[in-house]
Amino acid sequence: MANTQTKLKEVKLFINGEYVESSSQTLFEVKNPATQEIIAKVHEASFEDVDRACEAARQAFEEGPWRTMPLSERCAKIRRMAEIIIERKEELARLEALDVGKPYQVALEREIPRAAENLKFFADFMEHQGGEVYPMDDAYLNYTRYEPVGVAALITPWNLPFMLTTWKLGPCLASGNTAVIKPAEITPLTVSLLGEIAQQAGIPDGVVNVVHGFGVQSAGEFMTTHPEVDLISFTGETTTGKAIMKNGADSLKKVSFELGGKAANIIFEDANLDKAIPVSIQAAFMNSGQVCLAGSRILVQRTILDEFLTRFKEAAAALVVGDPQDAKTNMGPVVSQAHYNKVTSYLSIAEYENSTLIYGGKRPELPVHLSTGYYLQPTIYLQENAQARICQEEIFGPIVTIIPFDTEVEALAIANGTEYGLNAVVWTENLQRAHRISHDVRAGTIWVNCWFVRDLRAPFGGFKKSGVGREGGHHSLEFFTEAKNICIALK
Repeated sequence: MANTQTKLKEVKLFINGEYVESSSQTLFEVKNPATQEIIAKVHEASFEDVDRACEAARQAFEEGPWRTMPLSERCAKIRRMAEIIIERKEELARLEALDVGKPYQVALEREIPRAAENLKFFADFMEHQGGEVYPMDDAYLNYTRYEPVGVAALITPWNLPFMLTTWKLGPCLASGNTAVIKPAEITPLTVSLLGEIAQQAGIPDGVVNVVHGFGVQSAGEFMTTHPEVDLISFTGETTTGKAIMKNGADSLKKVSFELGGKAANIIFEDANLDKAIPVSIQAAFMNSGQVCLAGSRILVQRTILDEFLTRFKEAAAALVVGDPQDAKTNMGPVVSQAHYNKVTSYLSIAEYENSTLIYGGKRPELPVHLSTGYYLQPTIYLQENAQARICQEEIFGPIVTIIPFDTEVEALAIANGTEYGLNAVVWTENLQRAHRISHDVRAGTIWVNCWFVRDLRAPFGGFKKSGVGREGGHHSLEFFTEAKNICIALK
């Protein structure tokens, strides 16, 4: 069993190459969601601190060597960041598990390596980019250049803090921009280390800055309204995305948003359940269901409903809920008291809506040192009404709803019957059906007979209220660059 006592950390701001205290000396606490133990005190950035960070990023962009550095040299430094992350992966994984409440093994084996790969990928990808050439009747030659935009505000969520920050930072830096990062206030530990990792990799001062704080009238609002910020990349809740878009509108900031989701996981009667059930369990309960891509609406064809319910319930019951630092744990707590209150409020909503509880719905029995943690059993409801709140609203926790359907047309109507459109999953052995459904579901990513498979070259983003724009491959580089056309008279 992991040691439950943790040395209290002081998390400072990283501005212009050094860790500094908040100018207001205001600190806030971060708790371990498994025990409610205070694990860190974090310096909250004042307006003056955010202003300093943005000015440092602007100066580094306009006057420093980063923007004009040879591409090969810039990308080599980004790759060195990736190497340092791998060298420190055990430390980073421990902090991520401690901060978020996710299993340590998941952070160690999947998320921290993927964070390093994000940086390496975009460094490699940028070096292989070119431009277009358009000759005009041998009289003129047009060619394009892709140049950095300027100062980027990168605002990242609490569910996958380190991995999703590098997903933004990689293309931002590879394109020659500078960055001011604000991690979620409840999970700042790993992201705060990106400042020193960048410094160790030889990235110039002011290129990477990290500030901490909240949204309204705090660091988030100060960044998104700051005149020196040119573009904003945000991952988080849809309501927050709307507020950020309003904040950036006056100065016409470029925005890229990856927002909420309520994915349909569609199980047709010809699905291979030996594959579909374990992957659907992962899609439902990975990271305690705190994943924007979670398959939280499981649409099951009625002819296989009974078999699916039996097998899915058995698989959920077999999950080990417990200490995130324990290698045997499959599922940890949710991230905070406030989020626990939100998630568990849906238990009453589900009961009010006459949902049938298949499994879970209670706090699990755990050792004494975890008795105050924010734990909930993996919870499964059966609900015939696809318009019920538990079928429509993003719960973002270990609660999933199984919705029966009879026909392909009905499945498609249910899948598209929400305000979200981030992703969907389709399970069928019928190739024609797989293509038909994939074409007609209105979502940014459709996985067929798999889930959470990501090629970093592919576009990622959502339809409807699930986002604005796309990231991944050249889509990320297009967001973090300005395209310039140069026309040369040849005669």
